[in-house]
Amino acid sequence: MTLISGCGGSKLDRKDSTQYDKGSFNQLGKLDFDRMADYEIRENFESLKTLMIKLYKKNPRELKKTTSDNPEQAANYFFSNPKHKWNIEGINYKRDFDAIYQAFDENFEGDRVLSLIAGLYTMILEAHGGKTEFYIVDSIEPQNLYNLARNFEIVVYMLSTKKDSSGKLFLVTNEIKEDVSNLSFEREFGKMIGRTDYFAYTLSEKTERVITRFFQGAVGTVLIPFI
Repeated sequence: MTLISGCGGSKLDRKDSTQYDKGSFNQLGKLDFDRMADYEIRENFESLKTLMIKLYKKNPRELKKTTSDNPEQAANYFFSNPKHKWNIEGINYKRDFDAIYQAFDENFEGDRVLSLIAGLYTMILEAHGGKTEFYIVDSIEPQNLYNLARNFEIVVYMLSTKKDSSGKLFLVTNEIKEDVSNLSFEREFGKMIGRTDYFAYTLSEKTERVITRFFQGAVGTVLIPFI
C-alpha cells in the first residue's frame, strides 16, 4: 500500500549550518551547553536521515510498502514534514522502543525501515526530554544520553543478528564479502554513539551528576530505559 506520495525532489535536504550562528535571533537565551545540545540532537537526526536512505536502498521491498517515491524523497518527507509527528498508521502508531522492537517482529508486515527509524527518532527525542531546541531554563539528564548511546549499540547488534524463521536478516545493512567490504552503517551509527557519549560525559561534569555505567559481557537485545 502506498502511504505517501509526491514527497518532493530526490535531492537530500540538509539544515542550514547558520542555525548554530551565535548572533542569530534564535540563539538569544542560550548558553554554550544549550548550543551543544542543539548541535548534538540535530546532527543525530541528520545521521538518522542518512541511515534511512541507506536502509531503503539496501531493502527496497520495505520502501515499496510505504511509497513509490525514491529513498531520498521518502527521507525528506519524514524528516521535513512536521504534520505526522512520527505517529504513523502504517507502523501501527508505534513509537520509541515499541517501534524498534516491531521492526524485528516476524509478525509485522509493514515497513520495517520506517518502524526502526521512527523508533530511533522518538527514542532520541525522549532522551532529550521531548525537546529539539534548548535554552538556559532547560535541563537534560546525562544518564539518559549515556543510555541512548548504549541503545544505539544495541540496535547495531540487532541489525546484524536478528533473523526471521528462514534465517534471513530482517534488514540488510553491512556487507563483508571476499571482494566487497561496506561498513557504512556502522560508521554512521558510530558517529551517533560518539557525539552522544561526548555530550553525556561533558554534561555530567558540568552538572556534577554521576553517570551509572552499564557493563555488558555480551551485547544484549533489550533496550535500556530512561530515568
